[in-house]
Amino acid sequence: MQNYLVIDIGGTDIKFATIDEKGTILTKDKVHTPQNKNDFLTAIDTIVKKHPDRQGIAICAPGKIADTTIHFGGALPFLDGIDFAAIYRADRVAVINDGKAAVLAEHWLGALKDSQNCAAIILGTGVGGGIILNNTLLNGAHFQAGELSFMCLDTKAEDFGGYAGSSLSAVQMIIHINNAVGNPDEKDGFKAFDALKAGNQQAKAIFAAYCHRLACLIMNIQSVADLDAFAIGGGISAQPLVLSGLKQAYEDIYANNPLIKLTFTKPKLVQAKFQADANLYGALYHLLILSK
Repeated sequence: MQNYLVIDIGGTDIKFATIDEKGTILTKDKVHTPQNKNDFLTAIDTIVKKHPDRQGIAICAPGKIADTTIHFGGALPFLDGIDFAAIYRADRVAVINDGKAAVLAEHWLGALKDSQNCAAIILGTGVGGGIILNNTLLNGAHFQAGELSFMCLDTKAEDFGGYAGSSLSAVQMIIHINNAVGNPDEKDGFKAFDALKAGNQQAKAIFAAYCHRLACLIMNIQSVADLDAFAIGGGISAQPLVLSGLKQAYEDIYANNPLIKLTFTKPKLVQAKFQADANLYGALYHLLILSK
């Protein structure tokens, strides 16, 4: 049985695990993410040295990933320019963007396992994503395919507020609901959904608008890629209201637009199987694909 070291670099924590080629997690742990380059590289090196019995290193990180080099780094700008393959030359190393890792995880062992053309949409501080066409991950000419946060949903907005990364921020949606209903902790997602379940009209209006924007995002992607299925992930996707609200919003688009109803085949909308471990599974699958 071959075991791999898998590292998921996040803004708060670095998660790492040993996983076999069938996707069985053997060990798992995490450390806080250092906020400067030198301490960060030391932390990664410590993790690597603690796992000498490995057949390769699979890494997931924010930012644009060109081959094994990180560019920009998202919330961790000091990652820009780091090439893990150059650092760990003795290993097979694969590096992938976190949104792309999520769709690979779902396509390998999750909710998109039987789909040849599919996407994952990850709802969090912004909107992450990945697209698979004909069983192949779509990278694009500049390794930026699937950067859904940059899809414009409001052409009248003069700033980033009109783009998906802002208008579909799950964090901002929760803050808006909590402020509207008077919850003291504006970032408490459970309280926000409690208000929705209780039928608070202000909460329902904010949530309905959010689901409509998400349905429009899916329609935009569908008009270009014509996919079989979309898996919805991220922390709020664990709430059944998210998928049911999205499905209703998508149905409303069809009901209100006869031309769309006659023209477009509806994709399947499903809840992502993996949550916190999605990036670990996807990063490993990426390495396994490259190793074939």
